[in-house]
Amino acid sequence: MSLRRQTEILQAVRRAGSSSIVELAEKLDVSTETIRRNIKPLVEQGSVVRFHGGIMKPDHSEEPPFGRRMSVHEEGKRAVAEIVAKLIQNGDSIILDNGTTTAYVAEALAHHSQLVVVTNSAEIACRLASRNDNRVFMAGGELSGEDASAFGPGSIEFVKQFKVRYAVMSMGGINTNGDLTDFHLFEAEFSRAAMNQADETWFIADSTKFGRNAPVRVCELSDIDVLITDKEPIVEYLRRCKEADVRLITPENNR
Repeated sequence: MSLRRQTEILQAVRRAGSSSIVELAEKLDVSTETIRRNIKPLVEQGSVVRFHGGIMKPDHSEEPPFGRRMSVHEEGKRAVAEIVAKLIQNGDSIILDNGTTTAYVAEALAHHSQLVVVTNSAEIACRLASRNDNRVFMAGGELSGEDASAFGPGSIEFVKQFKVRYAVMSMGGINTNGDLTDFHLFEAEFSRAAMNQADETWFIADSTKFGRNAPVRVCELSDIDVLITDKEPIVEYLRRCKEADVRLITPENNR
């Protein structure tokens, strides 16, 4: 009975994304205590994540580790990176954050020269430093062991010392309200600081980020200049970009 009930709980959460203890108890016609007892092993094995009053799918609460994220939707991220590399000219100044898509951008810029790059990502700094007369400035602060990025007040103050042509920022998702969101407060803070130091703000994302809602709001669509993705989004997002006067670039319209 316990195994069957746990299977039913998993199916319910996978369909809805999350569910409260009370909702699960009503659906399965059992007590809330029975639900709490049955979700305990599911939480311990990582099948679900517990929050106050309920449970959710793991991918609704946090991003997977950086190395694994690099291989997720790789084709779309590389397509986005190729667009950015075509738009960036030798000698341009840019801020790149620590996203996986921006890591692919750094790879795509391998043959550019005399770039001025400001980043909080050690991964990106290593890809672009000491080549083709580039100048790379690495933000200081506490180093994240998960993705080798610097964060905290030190990285924010560091980026404020620069004035660049483009801020090229990644994101966790863009929700149906048109808000650009991220998974961590410090990443959102870095993005906002970078935006203030750039003549133009570009946000980059593979098409799976549309309709995906991360918990921390970065900004509105109207706060950015360009949105670059690998596929044209649904009509709702096309309309929102037009209303916000945001230039939407895809491989189809960038040829």
